[in-house]
Amino acid sequence: MFKKVSLLFTFLVLLTPAQGANKKFQSQKKTSVVEKTLLAEFKKDLKRPEILKLKKKTLAHSGKAIPALIKVMKSNAYPEKNRWVATFLVGRIMGKKSSPFLAKFLRHPNWVMRMASLKTLLALGEKRYEQAYASALKDNSFIVRKQALTNIRKLDIKSRAPEVWSMLYDKRNYYNPKDGSKKRTNLIKEAVKTVGDLKFKKAVEPLLSMAQKEKYQDIFSEVDYALSKILGKNSPEDTKLKKRYWKKVAISYKTI
Repeated sequence: MFKKVSLLFTFLVLLTPAQGANKKFQSQKKTSVVEKTLLAEFKKDLKRPEILKLKKKTLAHSGKAIPALIKVMKSNAYPEKNRWVATFLVGRIMGKKSSPFLAKFLRHPNWVMRMASLKTLLALGEKRYEQAYASALKDNSFIVRKQALTNIRKLDIKSRAPEVWSMLYDKRNYYNPKDGSKKRTNLIKEAVKTVGDLKFKKAVEPLLSMAQKEKYQDIFSEVDYALSKILGKNSPEDTKLKKRYWKKVAISYKTI
């Protein structure tokens, strides 16, 4: 009996001309239509011009677009590039309020979503997840490791300099050409420069040693950059003079 009365009451409320209740019902109906429309759009394999239009359309809906965007992010049923766009739009619409939600995707099985989360958190200037960024420096995906490094460098997270330095010892940041030798990827170069930007003083002596050794000549300009940043000293323009300059600095360190 109680259930019947409750259902009848609900039905009457929906039919009543009362302004407040009617507006609430219409708003819920409109939001539902927005969600359904956006989900249908994000399901398509869109070209760049179409994606730009979808972004504009989604942003026009503001907060009402969030339920649809979250569903797109969470489901494999949508194209990866669209899930990427959805991630950015969540950050754009909600700002830093979305950070805790976005940070969860740093552990997502799909590297595209981990990457999208990193880039969006960077765009938000979010420093709270420095531990997660440091962990991402060891991600299985080369591209994700590179983005994590970019986050740490651009957000100037000095406390994570040791983890950045340890990238030089990660075998995955090297490649083996057909001649059997081990070559450094560009990620190593970026890591060395980032160590300089973060002014990691513990790296000074190893860097001074690297500056003198032939096997590190492929990254000499990055080593020179890092030393200049950390020590606040500008080496000469000529490469040979640079080497002599850092050799003198290295001797002075040993003397000390």
